Amino acid sequence: MRLSVITDEISQDLGHALEVMAEYGCKDAELRNVYGKYIVDADEALLAKVEADLKTRGFTVPCIDTPLFKCDLEPASGAASGPTHNAQDRSLDDQMTLLQHSIDLCKRFDAPFIRIFSFWKRGPLTPEVEDRIADALVRPAEIAARAGVTLLLENEHACYLGTGKETARVIERIGSPALKMIWDPGNAFMAGEQPFPSGYEAAKQHVVHVHVKDARVAEDNKLVWTVVGEGEIDYVGQFSALAASGYDGVIALETHFKSASGSGEEASRLCLAGMKRLVDSAVAAA
Repeated sequence: MRLSVITDEISQDLGHALEVMAEYGCKDAELRNVYGKYIVDADEALLAKVEADLKTRGFTVPCIDTPLFKCDLEPASGAASGPTHNAQDRSLDDQMTLLQHSIDLCKRFDAPFIRIFSFWKRGPLTPEVEDRIADALVRPAEIAARAGVTLLLENEHACYLGTGKETARVIERIGSPALKMIWDPGNAFMAGEQPFPSGYEAAKQHVVHVHVKDARVAEDNKLVWTVVGEGEIDYVGQFSALAASGYDGVIALETHFKSASGSGEEASRLCLAGMKRLVDSAVAAA
């Protein structure tokens, strides 16, 4: 298992984020925001700077974290219903252009994967809505297959497919080798699913990439992010299951937790230390 981080969770300064990651043995950098710009919105000068940062510090890019299909199923339904992480607002009509640009970024950074979503959740996930989601993702999967890249559908609680079970169901329905899954236990927890073992058991045959953030129920019964290993998600069991299965992909920290100081770096260091300890223990026991 290879440890990684979505770099802007540490710092918008990519060079500094990579230096912090190197302290924990990371060599894979997952790109979302760099120097205040979403990677899909970066101009040529900024992309060249990102390339130089990665090369100087010997990092590779496993996945381009795009906001693909973090939009409405309807042509226009209102404001975003979840976090956009600084991405430009794009409509359903804009997604195919964004897909092609994301494929170009994959080629540029020699990344095999593009992260995608399942549309803003505007109501319950009915069979009709699920039909529309599956139909909307068929053509993108075909385009990705021809380009030699793989789309990774992330379970996201702000989108229609928030759980492992829901996400796996749509992937199985489409049946494309160019559509796999990013498994996010934290998002599953927020969507009301038991991430491990329940959610993972439903999703595991499709999982080729993992995002890690921990969560718990606070005293006011609100769900809040916390340090990895200190929440209610069974990461001991989750990492042990991944290790036992021979999983050799990336496990990328997506911190989300905020430390008392408000420092993203401080929070990410706490989470990285917790994640590394649990992963190392799981690998040693496998």
